[in-house]
Amino acid sequence: MKVKSINSLAELRSMLTAQKRTFLLLYKSNSATSGCAESYLEETASRLSEAVILKADVVNVRDIHPAFNVDTVPSLLIFENDTMKNIIKGCQTADYYINLIKNQLYQAAAVGETGGPDVTVYSTSSCPWCTTLKNYLRQHRVAFTDIDVSADPAAARELVNSTGQTGVPQARINGDWVIGFDKSKINRLLNING
Repeated sequence: MKVKSINSLAELRSMLTAQKRTFLLLYKSNSATSGCAESYLEETASRLSEAVILKADVVNVRDIHPAFNVDTVPSLLIFENDTMKNIIKGCQTADYYINLIKNQLYQAAAVGETGGPDVTVYSTSSCPWCTTLKNYLRQHRVAFTDIDVSADPAAARELVNSTGQTGVPQARINGDWVIGFDKSKINRLLNING
């Protein structure tokens, strides 16, 4: 599958209404960082046929980034139906994009099947305990939203303001905070036996 170029906010909105999860790369042509993100996202699309991945060059498409208050490119916007849920800024590796998109698609499937608890994981791509926590949640079929605080400074500030902690992973489960991979607290909050 290839990344599909779009040319307007109206075209984006029509695509969003037809999909559960959509990924949109906003980039600037002739920018090295944008070229990096575009290249890795193209590789990602070739390896993930089930994902809907779009791109728009802000040099030519001038109505999308202001509509979503995006002031930095490259930025990968993640949509659930027609609502933007997250922004990943900068150039990430293909493996990072693949894991991110697989996780988002997994969340959509799990939520569609079970409803489930409200779980948000705050992590970074280089944190091994973050990976352990996310794998544990997936193993127990718990849908979650993953926010990469290294790519989202506003989320990082919000996290510190909420918990007073700068380290990751941190998770919010139905409003309760879990610092680190505290398996017993996670099990208690999610009613997991084990």
